Amino acid sequence: MTRPFVAGIDYRSAPIALRERLAPPADRLADVLAEIREGAALAEALLLSTCNRIEIYGVGDPPADAAAAAARALCRVQGVEADTVASCLYTHGDAEAVRHCLRVAASLESMVLGEPQILGQVKAAFALAQERGSLGPTLQQLMAHAFGVAKRVRTETELGRHAVSVSSVAVELARKIFGDLDGRRALLVGSGEMGALAARHLVEQGVRPLYVTNRTAGRAEALAADVGGTSVPFETWTEMLSQVDIVVTAASVTAPIVRAADVARAIARRTLPLFLIDIAVPRNVAPGVDALPNVFCYDVDDLQRVADANTREREREARRAAALVDREVETFLARLRDRRAAPTIVSLRDKLDGIRRAELDRALTRLPDASPEMRLALEAMTNRILNKILHTPLVTLQASSRNGRDEIGALVAELFGLEPRSAR
Repeated sequence: MTRPFVAGIDYRSAPIALRERLAPPADRLADVLAEIREGAALAEALLLSTCNRIEIYGVGDPPADAAAAAARALCRVQGVEADTVASCLYTHGDAEAVRHCLRVAASLESMVLGEPQILGQVKAAFALAQERGSLGPTLQQLMAHAFGVAKRVRTETELGRHAVSVSSVAVELARKIFGDLDGRRALLVGSGEMGALAARHLVEQGVRPLYVTNRTAGRAEALAADVGGTSVPFETWTEMLSQVDIVVTAASVTAPIVRAADVARAIARRTLPLFLIDIAVPRNVAPGVDALPNVFCYDVDDLQRVADANTREREREARRAAALVDREVETFLARLRDRRAAPTIVSLRDKLDGIRRAELDRALTRLPDASPEMRLALEAMTNRILNKILHTPLVTLQASSRNGRDEIGALVAELFGLEPRSAR
C-alpha cells in the first residue's frame, strides 16, 4: 500500500481553542499516535502536533477513507466530538498529500513564511514515529524527501533570510550597523514584552553583557535572570549610555526618558555608534536624538516598515519555493510509482530465472563431461537470453506504473501466476 494521506487542522482552518483541545500533551504524543494507528487500522502513521497545526500522516487505500478514519480516531482519543472538528478539518490524498507535506516542511504553510522551527518539529515527529515503529516504506521515503526539499528551499531561495517580526528586524538592523554582534553590549530600559523579546534575540546573536533596568527593581532583576543579564538601578541607567552599543527602550511612561542631552554626553565619551531601538508606545526616545552624529535610532513604526517590506520579499521568494516544491512532488510520485511496480518486476524475474536455472541444471546433467569453461559459457548465455526476453516487459511495467496504469502489472501477475509481494 503506497497511497499517502494527511488529515488535520491548522491556524487558518480552526480557532486556537479547538487546536488546544485536539493537541495531545507532549508526554502523551507516543500513546496517542499508537491509539490513532490502532483505532484507524493504519499500517503507517505519523502525528505532527504544534501550536499552529495538528496533522496525521498515513497510508491508506482509498486515502480519503483512511484520512477520515484517522481524524475520527484522534477525536476519540482527545475526547472531542468529531462533528465539532468536521468543518475545520482538511484532508489530502496522493499528490496533494505529498505537496502538503513538502510545503509544511519547507515552511510554506507556516503563519510566518520561512520560519525555521517547523522543520525541527517535523523531524521530531518523524523520530517519534520511527522510535515507535509506526513508519513504513512510504512515509519513510516521503519524510526523507520532505527534509531534502526543505533544505533545498533554504539554500536555493531566500525565503528565510529577511526578518519579519519587529524584534528580529531590530537584530537585523543592529547587525547591519555593527557587523558581528558577538561581544557587543546592550541595555534594556523597561520590561515590555516586545523589548524583552528583542533583548533575547540580541543575546542569541552573541550580545554580551546585557543590562536591564526598570522602575520596579524586582522586575528588572527577574528579567535579567531570565535572559542571563545584569540589573542596574533605574536612577543611574543613563550613565550606562556611554558603556553600551545597543539600547532597547520599552518603558511604560507618558513622556520620553531618553533625552538628547544625555545621549550627546554619552556619544562624546565613545567612538563607536550608539544604536537605539525604541519599541515603546508612547515613545521613550525624545525628538532630536536621531539627529545626533553617530546615533542610529529606530522606533516601532520604522521597524514595522522594514518588517512589512521583508514580508513582501518573503512572499516573492515563497513563489519560487512553491515552484520548487511542485517539481519535487512529481519526482516523489514517480519514485512511488516505480516502487509499486517493483514487486511485480522482482516476482517476474525470480520466476523466469527459476525456470532458467532449472532447465540449465537439467541440461548439464546430460553433459557430465562439460568443462568449467563450458558451464560458465552456458550460464552466461542463458542469462543473456533471459535479460533480452525481460527487457521490453520490464520497461513496459515501469512506464505503465509511472503513468498510473497499475492494471498492466496486475495482468502480468495473472498471466505468469506470480505470488503477490508488498512494495518495500
